Amino acid sequence: MLRLRSALQRLFPRRAGWRRHAFPRIRLFAILALLGPGLISALAGDDAGGIATYAAVGAKYGYQLLWALVVITFALIVVQEMTLRLSVVTGKGLADLIREQYGVRTTAFAMLILLIANGAVTISEFVGIAAASELFGLSRFITVPLAAFSVWFIVVRGNYRIAEKVFLALSAVLGVYVISAFAVNPDWGAVLRGSLIPLIIPERDYILLTIGVIGTTISPYMQFTLSAAVLDKGTQLNELGGATIETVVGAVLSDLIAFFIIVATAATLYVNGVFEIETAEQAAQALAPIAGTFASTLFAIGILGASLLAASILPLSTTYAICEAFGWERGVNHEMRDAPIFFGIYTGLIVVGAGVTLIPDLPLFAILVQVYQLNGILLPVLLILMLRLANNKRLMGKYSNSPLVNALGWGITIVLIVLTGALLITTFVPL
Repeated sequence: MLRLRSALQRLFPRRAGWRRHAFPRIRLFAILALLGPGLISALAGDDAGGIATYAAVGAKYGYQLLWALVVITFALIVVQEMTLRLSVVTGKGLADLIREQYGVRTTAFAMLILLIANGAVTISEFVGIAAASELFGLSRFITVPLAAFSVWFIVVRGNYRIAEKVFLALSAVLGVYVISAFAVNPDWGAVLRGSLIPLIIPERDYILLTIGVIGTTISPYMQFTLSAAVLDKGTQLNELGGATIETVVGAVLSDLIAFFIIVATAATLYVNGVFEIETAEQAAQALAPIAGTFASTLFAIGILGASLLAASILPLSTTYAICEAFGWERGVNHEMRDAPIFFGIYTGLIVVGAGVTLIPDLPLFAILVQVYQLNGILLPVLLILMLRLANNKRLMGKYSNSPLVNALGWGITIVLIVLTGALLITTFVPL
C-alpha cells in the first residue's frame, strides 16, 4: 500500500539499513523515479478497506455509483495537489502548519481526528489479516496476534526494507481485478451510462457507501503521508509543475483500479442477485472468471499483503505526525525511555487494532467498509483546515488557491457535510 522509503529514512537516520547512502540510485526501486510521493499516496487508498468498499458498491448498486467515483477523482486531484503545494511552498508538513497557524487547541483537535480516523483504519488492516487467515482456514486468534507482534518487531527492531518488498508483491496480486473486469465481459453500455449519468438514490445504504467511497479515495492519512514524502524528497518550487503532473497521474491511476473493482463485482455479483457482501469469500468471487477455484486464494494473498504493509506503516506515520505536531521526541532510532510517547502511541495503535479484531463474532467484511465511512465523515475537518491554509496569502503568496480549486475543494467538503446530515436524518426518518 505505502512505500514511504523517504519517510522511513527520516525515522531510521542512524540505522545502517536506512542511511541514505546505503541506497545506490540503481537500487532505489528505479520505479520511484517515475512513481513519486503523489502517486504513492494516491495508491494508498487501494488497501484492504478500500477494496472492500469498492466491492460492496459494485455488489449493492452495480454500475450506478461509477459517476460518483468519476467526480471524486477530480476532488482527489484537487486535494492532493493542494497538499503538495502547501508542503512545497512552505517547506513544512501539515501538522507543523496546523500548529503554527491555528495554535495548540486546534492542533489537538485535528490530531485527535487523525488518531481516530487512522486508528480505525489500523483496525481494518488487522481485520484484513483476519479475513485472509480465515480464507486460508486459519484461526484469527492465532494469526492476528502473530501478525501484530511481527509488524511491531519488523518496524522497531527488524529490517523493514525486505518485508516491504514481500508485502508489496503479495498485495500486487489484487491487480487481477482489472483483468477480471474485462474477462467477465460486462455490459459496457451500462458501464458508460453509470459513469456519466448521475443517479441519486435516497436511501441510507446509498448515502453510506457514497461517504465510504469518498473516505477511502481521499482518506485523511493520505494527505499527511504525501506531505511527509514531499518534504523528505526535497521537492523545490521549480519542480512543482512536474510534481503536480505526477500527482494527477497518481489520482487517475488509483481510481482506475477502483473503477475496475466496481465493474468486476457488479458484473459477477450484482447481476446474479448477490447484493450484500458479508464475507471475504463472497468478495473473492469477482475473481472467479479468471481464477476459478483459486479465486479465494488469490484474494486472500492480496488482502494479506496489503494489510500487512499498511499495518506496518500506518501506525508509524500516524504516531510520527502526532509527535511532530507537538514537538515530542520521535523516531524508532531512539531508545524507548527517550521517546516514551512515540513508542507508547505506536504500540497502542497496534495493540488496539489487533485487540478489536479478536472480538468474537466480529463481522469482518462489514468492518472494512465501515472504517472508511467513518473516514469520510471525519474528512471535512481536515479539508476545512487545508483550504484555509491554502488561501492564506501571507503564507502562500501567489501560490494560494485559485477560484477553481476553491470551488472544487469547498464543494467536496460541503457535499460530505450534507451527506453526513442526510445520513443522520435517514437514521431516524426513513426516506
